[in-house]
Amino acid sequence: MTLALDEHYCGLDLGSVRTGVALASIGDRYASALCTLEATSTPTMCARLRTLAAEHHIKQFVIGLPLDMRGGEGDAARRVRKVAQSISDKTGVAIELWDERLTTSQALRSLTGTGANAHKKRKELVDQVAAVLILQSWLDANKG
Repeated sequence: MTLALDEHYCGLDLGSVRTGVALASIGDRYASALCTLEATSTPTMCARLRTLAAEHHIKQFVIGLPLDMRGGEGDAARRVRKVAQSISDKTGVAIELWDERLTTSQALRSLTGTGANAHKKRKELVDQVAAVLILQSWLDANKG
C-alpha cells in the first residue's frame, strides 16, 4: 500500500461540551492542534468529522478513552466507545481508542501562563491541547 504524503492521523478528545481535534501528517512525528468542535448530536458530529476526514485525508482517528486511574471503564468510557464506533461507521475511517488519563490536567498545566485568559477560549484550547497530547502519546508509542 502506498501512502499519500498528505494523509493524516487525527486525534480526538471527545467531550460532552466540546471535542478537541489534532492532526499529524503521515511521516511526521508531531501532533498539532487543528480546531475545537462544539458538541452536538452524534450524527452531526460524525458529519463534521466526515468533512474533516475528506479535507485532511485522514487515515485514522485516535480517540481518547477516559479510563479511571486503575484502568477501568466507567460510563464516560462506554459513551466514548459508542460514539467512536459511530464515527468509524459514518466516516469510513479506521479508529483506535487510546488511554487519555490525565491529558486534561496536563493540558491545563501547559496553558498556565500562556495568556489564554478568556474563559471560553481557554476551554477550547484545553480541549485542543488534550487532543494533541492523546495523538502525540499514540505517535510516540507507535514509532516505526
